[in-house]
Amino acid sequence: MLDVSAFDRDPNATQHRMIDDRGSQWYVAQTHPRCEAKAAEHLKRQGFGVYLPHFCKKRRHARRVDTVNAPLFPRYLFVSVDIATQRWLAIRSAVGITRLICNGDAPAVVQRNILDALRQREDENGFIKLERRPFRLGEELRVLDGAFTGTLGLFEGMSDNERITILLDLLGRKVRVNLDAESVVAA
Repeated sequence: MLDVSAFDRDPNATQHRMIDDRGSQWYVAQTHPRCEAKAAEHLKRQGFGVYLPHFCKKRRHARRVDTVNAPLFPRYLFVSVDIATQRWLAIRSAVGITRLICNGDAPAVVQRNILDALRQREDENGFIKLERRPFRLGEELRVLDGAFTGTLGLFEGMSDNERITILLDLLGRKVRVNLDAESVVAA
């Protein structure tokens, strides 16, 4: 809660308060599963600024690999609100929104430099460029999808076509397996 009497005593404090009240700040809203785009559209219609960062994700299905547009933070988006002039409580009832992330009763502010850093990583099409960290020889990796989901293995190498070779311990033997680079993460 803002103590107005403190601003009445200090004329400079009143000036800072007015500057802060006029500017909008960024907050995080949680959405229903796979409803990020729908929620963003409804928030824009209500006059809120929205930032929903996306990246290109490779998806394997039926022996095909597709590149699809995916949210960088599934189930979350950034909302720009001027708390002094906009009804921020309306965000909670927007279509596709589950809740606004709060600290107590007030929405939690996201620092602008975080959003600026995300925007700087966007390519010409507006997608966030993710940097692939090279794995070290012998590093333990976890398989994310496919027949070996959840299995741990050791990194052995990487080929030219973005496939990696890992050693899996299956039935007491070390088995060499080639997988897509997107199919594994460091364990």
